[in-house]
Amino acid sequence: MSGVQSVTRAFSVLRSLSTGPAGVSEIAERTDLPKSTVARLLSTLVDVGAVEQSDNSSSYGLGETLIELSAAASPGRNIVSISRPHLQDLVDLLEEDAGIGVLDGRGVYYLDQVNAGQEVQLRDWTGETVDAHVVSSGLVLLAFASDADQAAALAHPFEPWCERSITDPVAIIRRLESVRRDGFAWTMEEMAEGINSVAAPIFNPAGSVIAALHVHGPAYRFPDPDRRDAITRAVVRTAARVSKRLAGSLEA
Repeated sequence: MSGVQSVTRAFSVLRSLSTGPAGVSEIAERTDLPKSTVARLLSTLVDVGAVEQSDNSSSYGLGETLIELSAAASPGRNIVSISRPHLQDLVDLLEEDAGIGVLDGRGVYYLDQVNAGQEVQLRDWTGETVDAHVVSSGLVLLAFASDADQAAALAHPFEPWCERSITDPVAIIRRLESVRRDGFAWTMEEMAEGINSVAAPIFNPAGSVIAALHVHGPAYRFPDPDRRDAITRAVVRTAARVSKRLAGSLEA
């Protein structure tokens, strides 16, 4: 096998693992390579830290070294590619739209959204920025932000987006303390009348919050009062799974 061919096939293996961990046979199917070739490539990739093997040696996933390089090259794109299958799973479970956002000054920049396909749908905010204090993702990101970033966000008056927007700085500070303690945030018709949302933090391998995962829906159906706690748990669990994938865990 030539050097160039080996590199090409190694990248093929790495690309196949971008959708999630897999065993030798599945990787061979994904890449259309012989199992023996896949096994040799995986052995080398494990040695250099680009791939890691599960405890029972039955599956392989992207290694911490590769994930760190990918995150450094394009943090937003890395989060989107890793989180999308988990967002889809959450949408399938809750039948409402789910997305992720990052802190952008005093706002939330929405990186991605998976739509549920409901008859009554909400706007897709991907690529747009919303004031952090009126949405659940924003409250999560502010709650876990550095002292400097949080102080900068609190240094200026908050503008209301609708009648129920909370703009009192003292009330917002208390709310951020609660969000940090609880690990999630709900907003009820605070950005716009008729829209509720819930969000939880996504952590990077160093333990810092770099994004927030949210689910939102029309207030008349979301959340179902009998399912609110279950919805919250599902969002928190999904955000934790994305955090584990960012850290290279095969168990996410």
